[in-house]
Amino acid sequence: MYQANSGVKISDLHPTVKAAGWVSLFTDVSSDMIMPLLPLFLKSVLLSSMTLIGLIEGAAETTASMLKLFSGYISDRLRRRKALIMAGYTLSSLARPLMAVTQAGWHVLGLRVTDRIGKGLRSSPRDALVADFTPAEYRGLAFGYQRAMDNAGAIAGPLAGAALLWLMESRLRLGQGASYRLVFALAAIPGLLVPLIIWRFIRESPQAAAGNSQMVVEAAPQPGTTRAALGAGFWVYMAAVLLFTLGNSSDAFLILRASQSGIPDWQIPVLWACFHAVKTFSAVPGGRLSDGAGRKPLIFAGWLIYAISYFLFGIASSAGQIWIIFLLYGLYYGCVEGTERALVSDLVGPRVRGTAYGIFYGATGLAALPASLLFGLVWQWAGGPLPAFLMGAALAGLAAVVLSFVRLQEPAPCCVEGERGGRQQNRTHPGNQANQCGNPHPLDEEPPPAREQPRHQTDVGRRPE
Repeated sequence: MYQANSGVKISDLHPTVKAAGWVSLFTDVSSDMIMPLLPLFLKSVLLSSMTLIGLIEGAAETTASMLKLFSGYISDRLRRRKALIMAGYTLSSLARPLMAVTQAGWHVLGLRVTDRIGKGLRSSPRDALVADFTPAEYRGLAFGYQRAMDNAGAIAGPLAGAALLWLMESRLRLGQGASYRLVFALAAIPGLLVPLIIWRFIRESPQAAAGNSQMVVEAAPQPGTTRAALGAGFWVYMAAVLLFTLGNSSDAFLILRASQSGIPDWQIPVLWACFHAVKTFSAVPGGRLSDGAGRKPLIFAGWLIYAISYFLFGIASSAGQIWIIFLLYGLYYGCVEGTERALVSDLVGPRVRGTAYGIFYGATGLAALPASLLFGLVWQWAGGPLPAFLMGAALAGLAAVVLSFVRLQEPAPCCVEGERGGRQQNRTHPGNQANQCGNPHPLDEEPPPAREQPRHQTDVGRRPE
């Protein structure tokens, strides 16, 4: 396990990593002007059932996660990540505001799936890009920063949505349906900034630029070698993630639970913003703590908080209790969001990093549809939320047992992964005992001179003559 570099600050992160954070922020401002209101819109305006709401959210997340698998692999094969990132964010920015003109639940389903196709295209290449530009010993900080910016947008978006909804219903005297639709349409504005930031401030992966820079990388993995390159520890980790996700239904059900407790509609986005404030302020400390204390203890803590929160959601009897539980639930995200992603990078080498993130998201997607469908069906069948929430808590506990079998071995020598301050760095990589990058050089060798062109894969890592 890497030790945290206490002298590293957010300002020291690579400019591309910081730009990716701003992209996430503006995307979530746009998205979260809509998302806290969407379950209420489906239930009260489009008169959708709990099962249909579960189907919409499950299908959307499954679509996104399945595409993340392929987008990660494609970015590894092409050594190009920026184009997929641009395509994904642009598609979502165009599709999301069209919620304003939907007239039936299946319209919302189509747009949610389109929005999630965009997410599926961008997420794995983006996370791989963050890892490409960040030395291993403070990737927890980098991913924590990225999640903090994402969650900061998820604070601003619901607050903007709540203010607009209150203005339209209380001052402009618009009906509920018309107010929702106008908020959804205005969500297009922050989304328009996203493609501009990507085009201007995000650089291509250093692996893609290897021919014209100081970076030395190996050839993309062949399909037949990918499974072995990922290693046994990675696959055990994916089993734990898959099991946990089976009990991790869409947060849309939490919004419906809050509404059921008596919280007014216009306060739901405020509750959502407060929830994301906890996520934001705990994301960077959580990521930094995982750099020093270890990834697994933070994930264990987060999954424990999740189980406790779901149990409390099931038995809560007042609006005030729901407010408190939502804030506790935010700590779960602070512990695991950046840490889970950093652990993926710890377990695999850079030549299969995009593929690994795709599989990580694919595991969550494989379980997302049955998780949300099952949760909605159990809630509807039982006539109340408690059995569904107990089911989620129990599956989180079982996932923690599987996670305990993930082995984090000593770092092995690895190829050059990233840069900071324009200088090449020689890093190590925790994972299997064999060098995951396929490079034979010992730790004390110096990297090739900056002007030397990248060599054939068999020469990577050798001391220049």
